[in-house]
Amino acid sequence: MSASTDVDATVEQLLRDYDTITVVGASEAPAKPAHYVPEHMQSRGWRIVPVNPRGGTILGERAYESLADVPGPVGLVQVFRRSEQTPDVAREAVAAGATALWLQLGIASAEARQIAQEAGLRYVEDRCMLVEQRRTGLRAPAR
Repeated sequence: MSASTDVDATVEQLLRDYDTITVVGASEAPAKPAHYVPEHMQSRGWRIVPVNPRGGTILGERAYESLADVPGPVGLVQVFRRSEQTPDVAREAVAAGATALWLQLGIASAEARQIAQEAGLRYVEDRCMLVEQRRTGLRAPAR
């Protein structure tokens, strides 16, 4: 099995297994991927939990200032932050009890990958969740 096939399988598992996506770096700006990607996922049935240091409301949901502030289980964490910021996000995800970490298209970090894998998190990097949802045709699992 090739590395690409392994990642494809992980992508499909994550989309099938999680009904909620905690989005670190979620944005209120409609033109930004950090807004329209989670918006697309929300429209396909996933619950979105935005994380943005400004707080407020994003996509009709309360935005939490940090992963540590998110109540309840975190599960799948989607990341819209610069690559050099992702090791800290990975550490925060592990501390918050996340079980999967997904770095969006254009975002990759060997250190974040190592942190996630050593903690047993399923891990995807440099892939767009919207593109992968369209490729697989999957919708959110029933809650």
